[in-house]
Amino acid sequence: METYDALLASISPASGTGRTILDPATGEAVGEAPIHSLEDLEQAITAAQAAQPAWAALGHDARSAALLKAADAVERSAEELARLLSREQGKPLNGPNARFEVGACAAWLRVAATTPMEPETVVDDGETHAELHYKPIGVVGAIGPWNWPMMITVWQIAPALRMGNAVVVKPSEYTPLSVLALAKVINEELPEGLLTVVSGGRDVGARLAEHRAIGKIMFTGSTATGKAIIKSSADTVKRLTLELGGNDAGIVLPDADPTAIAQDLFWGAFINTGQTCAALKRLYVHTDIYGAVCEELAKVAAAMPMGNGLDENNVLGPLQNKAQYDVVANLVEAAREAGARILLGGNPDTSQPGYFYPTTLVADIDNNNPLVTEEQFGPALPIIRYDTVDEAVEKANALDVGLGASVWSANRDTAREVAARLQAGTVWINKHGAVDPRIPFGGAKQSGYGLEFGVEGLKALGVPQVING
Repeated sequence: METYDALLASISPASGTGRTILDPATGEAVGEAPIHSLEDLEQAITAAQAAQPAWAALGHDARSAALLKAADAVERSAEELARLLSREQGKPLNGPNARFEVGACAAWLRVAATTPMEPETVVDDGETHAELHYKPIGVVGAIGPWNWPMMITVWQIAPALRMGNAVVVKPSEYTPLSVLALAKVINEELPEGLLTVVSGGRDVGARLAEHRAIGKIMFTGSTATGKAIIKSSADTVKRLTLELGGNDAGIVLPDADPTAIAQDLFWGAFINTGQTCAALKRLYVHTDIYGAVCEELAKVAAAMPMGNGLDENNVLGPLQNKAQYDVVANLVEAAREAGARILLGGNPDTSQPGYFYPTTLVADIDNNNPLVTEEQFGPALPIIRYDTVDEAVEKANALDVGLGASVWSANRDTAREVAARLQAGTVWINKHGAVDPRIPFGGAKQSGYGLEFGVEGLKALGVPQVING
């Protein structure tokens, strides 16, 4: 285990040759990230190609053992990783934030390592015997986002490595230090060249997506970038797993208890200060309990402290970057100008440093308002009134995205009936955004395609091969 300063120094370039990364809470320098080039990418891919065959030949048991050791290494450096993550991304150490994210990295590594992956006998009738196997793809390209940079990187690399692949990672330009540090720790338990982080710009991501030596791209990010990756990967017929934008709807049925669900509603919407693809981003509440839900949710939200992530008292942090801050601020202001009612927040203190936007609840808003129809990706939740369940389902399904959704009710059977009508990859009952490394996760419509997690996620990082005879 290294100290925080030693870990940061180990991933830093020579002084003055990198790009300075700033803390979104204070504007202070966190450190310098290397500026990797297309030549660096080529070197990483060449090293990955050289390391991958021997890694694949080890077999599942040996690869799983290495991933379990990597999980142990992450836990040994957990506090140092969490501190770096908090400073670079902005999320607080406590709550479902930085320490939580680092813990999730270890958990996903362990589940990827221990999920059974045996050949499947598909026909055995005495005359025909056919088995379905999954072979390594080769070299996988992983392109990650800035909101959960460590955890989502592990979502990509853990199953890829387990299935016998090498991985080249391109992190977000906003949060490269977190990913570089995580890879440094994991690489303590992996062969050289098998896992490499290339901290470059958009040109590096574009080249990775089109490179002939890359057999699959794992991407989490915006729908627009996902579409660009689809196009650039077409000439080489790459396999793709795309987890794209979401604008998740939650439906509160009239039998729900506003007080009982308020805390879970809050965290469904405001985990990571709302900067989560599968967060609750538009809440539909039946008119009979609309006022009570607004009141109880506002009570919970008002009590959640926001501030510098290194302060142990805070559970909400800043927006990670100025561009996202402006998106949230502009959407809330447009809602206010359109006549929506601001229940809480909506008035940022611009005299203080950092991209802090206050926790904001917006009621009595039209369903066609941009705060409802566009993904805000920040701490602002529109609450829309509805009269019938059919109306709520129609509004929830109206957009061209469908990552997640939720139904809130005192009657689980009723909630499941409504859930079955929603067009989303995952529908949660009385919770939202609760991902689990054992349970497949993926989007519908323009929220992407392909599944992650569990045995289905492992299969997605292999090439299916049928042995018939």
